Order: sequence, then C-alpha cells, then structure tokens
Amino acid sequence: MARLPNHVGIIPDGNRRWANGRGLKKEEGYAFGLNAGIDLLRAARKRGIRELTYYGFTVDNCKRPKEQVSAFSRACVKAAEMILAEGACLTAVGNTKSPCFPSELLPYTRRRMPSRQDEMRVNLLVNYGWEWDVKNGFASRDLPRIDLVVRWGGMSRLSGFLPIQTVYSDICVLEELWPDFEESQFDRALEWYRRQDVTLGG
Repeated sequence: MARLPNHVGIIPDGNRRWANGRGLKKEEGYAFGLNAGIDLLRAARKRGIRELTYYGFTVDNCKRPKEQVSAFSRACVKAAEMILAEGACLTAVGNTKSPCFPSELLPYTRRRMPSRQDEMRVNLLVNYGWEWDVKNGFASRDLPRIDLVVRWGGMSRLSGFLPIQTVYSDICVLEELWPDFEESQFDRALEWYRRQDVTLGG
C-alpha cells in the first residue's frame, strides 16, 4: 500500500446501540468491544502501523448513569490488560486526579520508550477531555500527530478526540458498530486514506 499512516486514532463508537439491538442493557455493550480492539491491534501490526490511539471514555461520559460508567471503566482496565498481553507499549492518558480514572492504569500514565524496535505503541484515552488537556498545558503533548482517525458507528464527529494531534488528520467514518468489527473494515479505511490528497495547508 503506497501511503500508510504511522499513527491511527480509533473512535470505537456504537457499543450501546449494538447492545440495544440485541436486547441487552446499554452497559453490556462495552465488554463486547474488547475483542474488536485486539483484532484491530493485530490487523494494524500486520499492516505496518506503528502507533494506535483508542478513545476509551471521556470526562463527559462520566455524567452517564453509574452502571454505564462502571462498565466502560472496567472495560478500559480489561482492554489495557489485553493490550499488554499482546506485547505492546501502553500509555494511558487522562485526568488521573478524578475518581473516574481507574487506579489500575496509573502505572501506565508515563510514556516510555519501546523496549524493542518493532514494539507497537498503543495509547488509551481514559477519562480524557479536550478542555482538561488544554487547561493542563497540553497534557497529551507526548503523543505524536495522528495521520488517520477512524470512527465506527456512523457519527461524523471527533467528540473532543485529541484536538491538537488531529489538526491535519484525515477522518474516515464507518457505518458499522464497533462490536461488529471485521478486518476488512480497517482495510477499507486504509484504502480510503491512501486516496486522500495531502496538502498540510499548502
């Protein structure tokens, strides 16, 4: 593939709608997205992507019913465990001073250098908010520019996803809901990215 993004941002939307469509409680949808996240990580690694950033949950998400907050918080902790099991270099980014930030992820809040040249970087935004980021002197400054953002679930918006790193990102929106992830969807996004014209303001 001629043009490949180095850093891909992932907005895994549609978990609650997916659960509703199957007669499940809304909060039950988050757990079903975990395997999708690992499948995507493996697909990205095979295709030579060097870095992924997943949108876990936002500061605003914490205003939802407590059952949902608890569910996506647990899902993020489990996602981190699964990412680490894949041998990736994990960084968790978010407001650690809030009780909504899972204490289990505190050891991963400092970005470190990969131990191997081929080790993939994976960032997980947890209790992240763009206003928190900006007001704290660009707290996400260690994360590099994102080349491609892929959003599942059909919604054409960034929802506050790393506004500085995405200033020149190409944004691909897929209609499929996140728990229905298939590798072919990621390939469609990469093919779409390949066709975009890059000007960087030029």
